[in-house]
Amino acid sequence: MEVQMKPDHHKLSAVAPLNQCDVELTLVKDQNGVQCTSSSIVPNHGGPLTSNTEVEREIWGKKIDFLLSVIGFAVDLANVWRFPYLCYKNGGGAFLIPYILFLVIAGMPLFYMELALGQYNREGAATVWKICPVFKGVGYTVILIALYVGFYYNVIIAWSLYYLFSSMTSELPWLKCGNRWNSPNCVDPLAINKSVLGNGTSYAKYKITPAAEYYERGVLHLHESKGIQDLGMPRWELSLCLIVVVFILYFSLWKGVKSSGKVVYITATMPYIVLFVLLIRGITLPGSMNGIKAYLHIDFNRLNNLEVWIDAATQIFFSLGAGFGVLIAFASYNKFDNNCYRDALLTTTVNCVTSFFSGFAIFSVLGYMAHKHKVKIEDVATEGAGLVFIIYPEAISTLPGSTFWAILFFIMLLTLGIDSSMGGMEAVITGLSDDFLFLKRNRKVFTFATAFGTFLFSLLCITNGGIYVLTLLDKYAAGTAILFGVLIEAIGVSWFYGVDRFSEDIERMMGFKPGLYWRLCWKFVSPAFLLFVVIASAVTSSGLKYDEYVFPNWSNYVGWGVAMSSMLFVPFYAIYKFFSIPGTFKERIAYCITPEHEHHLVAEGNVRQFTLKHWLAI
Repeated sequence: MEVQMKPDHHKLSAVAPLNQCDVELTLVKDQNGVQCTSSSIVPNHGGPLTSNTEVEREIWGKKIDFLLSVIGFAVDLANVWRFPYLCYKNGGGAFLIPYILFLVIAGMPLFYMELALGQYNREGAATVWKICPVFKGVGYTVILIALYVGFYYNVIIAWSLYYLFSSMTSELPWLKCGNRWNSPNCVDPLAINKSVLGNGTSYAKYKITPAAEYYERGVLHLHESKGIQDLGMPRWELSLCLIVVVFILYFSLWKGVKSSGKVVYITATMPYIVLFVLLIRGITLPGSMNGIKAYLHIDFNRLNNLEVWIDAATQIFFSLGAGFGVLIAFASYNKFDNNCYRDALLTTTVNCVTSFFSGFAIFSVLGYMAHKHKVKIEDVATEGAGLVFIIYPEAISTLPGSTFWAILFFIMLLTLGIDSSMGGMEAVITGLSDDFLFLKRNRKVFTFATAFGTFLFSLLCITNGGIYVLTLLDKYAAGTAILFGVLIEAIGVSWFYGVDRFSEDIERMMGFKPGLYWRLCWKFVSPAFLLFVVIASAVTSSGLKYDEYVFPNWSNYVGWGVAMSSMLFVPFYAIYKFFSIPGTFKERIAYCITPEHEHHLVAEGNVRQFTLKHWLAI
C-alpha cells in the first residue's frame, strides 16, 4: 500500500466550511487505483464537531495512461486537416516562426497552468474554482462548450466510420461516376486537367467529381436540402454509425479513468503508425516531392500579413485544447506529486511535432494529385472535410490496393476523433459529478445519460441539411466563447488567486517553484495573447458560409445565441454568488474572491486586501 501525505490547508479547501475550523489530519491511501481521503474536521472555537468525511477519487493506473490520454485529446483531426494547409498557405517554413513563438509564450504556459490547477485541487472544471469562488461560472462555461462540441464532433467521427464501412469493397464507391447518388453532371476525374478547369478554378472546389459527389450527395444528401431552414429527417445510415460511436464512447468512459486509460493505448498510438505508413507510401508516388517542396517552401514576406499571425495564434490555441476543461479533468486524477511541468512540455511538443509531421503525409499525396491532373499544388490544396473526405480519398482510390489504403486512412481518422471526443465528454462528466455528488455516485448512469443526450442533439447534424447545423456549431459553439472562457480563467488564476499563491501550490506538489519566465507568462503574456486572439476573432469574424451557400441572417443570431448561452454563465454566476452571501458589501466581495480555505479569516474580519504589490507579484 502506498501512503501519501497531502499538503497543508491549501489542499483542504474541498472540505473546509465557511466557519472557523482546523483540519486535524488528512491521509491518502492508494488502493487498486482508487484514492481515498479521510479527514476529521475540528472546530477551533468549541463549536459542534463535523462528522468525518470520506471522499473517493480514482487515480490513473499508470503514468502512461495519463500521457496517452492527454496526447490523444490534443492530437485530433485538426492536426491533419488544418495545420498542413495553414502552414502551406502562410509561407511554409516561415509560418513556423509565429507558430513556435505562440507555442512558447502562450500555448505551453496555459497548458501547464491547467494541468497544475487540476492536479493540485483534484477537482473538475467547475469545483476547481474553490480557489476563487466568483469565477465558478467559468467552469460551467467550458463544460457547456465541451458538451456543444460533442454535438457535432461525434458526427465527423460517424462520417469516418461510414467511409470505413464503405471502403470494404473491391472497388471504392467514389472512384467512378454512374452510381445512384451521382448527378448527370458528374465528370470522370481523369478527364479533368488545367484546360478543363479554366483560369481561377480550383480542383479542390470542383464539386462534380465522383469523390466530391459521393461526400455531398452519397453521404450527406446535401442536394436534398435547400438550406439550414430545410433540414429534413436524419439519415438512417449515419444514425447507425453515430450509435456505434456513442457506444464506443460510453464503454470507454463508464468506469472512469480505469477504462478510458486503456482505450487510449490504441486510439492515441494508431494514428502515428498509420501516418508513418501513409508517408512511406506517399513519397513513392510521382509528383510527391513537388508537394513536399511546396509544403516546406519559405516565404518570409508572408510574415508582414497580420492574418498569418492570427492564424498561428488561433491554431496553437485550438490545437493544444486548453480551455475545454479536459486538461483540468485529466490532471485531477494524477497523483499529487506528479511532475505535471514535465508532462506539459512533453505533450505540447509531441502535439506540435505531430502537426508538422502530418503535413508530409498530406502534401506528398497532394503533390501526386497535382501531377496527375497537371495542375498546381494550390489547385488541389485545401483544408477541413474537403481534404480528408474528398481530395485524399480520391487520391487513394487511384492506387493499387486502394481498399487497403482507404481502410487504413479512415481507421486513422476514427482513432484521431475518438480519443479527442472522449476527452471532451470526460470534462463534462468530471466537471459536473465533482459538483453534484449524486452524479458521481451514479457515474455509469450519468455517463450513459450524457452520451445519449449528445446523440439526440447530434441527430440535427446528420439530416439532409445537417452540414449547415454543423458549420454553425463549429463557428459559434467553440469559437469566441472558448477564447473568452480561457481569458477569464487566466485572469482568475493569475490576478485574483495570484501567481505567487499558485506558484506555492506547485512547489508543494513538485518541490520547486515555477521560474520567473512561467510566472511572467501567466501574469502578463498569456492574458495579453488571449485578449489579442479574442479581439482578432471578433474583428475578422464574418457571416456564415458553406462553399457558395450564404446562411440567412437569422442563423447568425442563433449562432451568437449559442455562444452567449455559455459565456453568460460568467457574469450570472458572479452576480448570484455575490447576492447569496450575507454580510456587508466588503465582506461579500471578500468571500467571492478569497479561496474557500481562507473563508474563516473573512468571518473573523481579516478581509484580504488586494494591494498593488499583491496584484503585481510574480
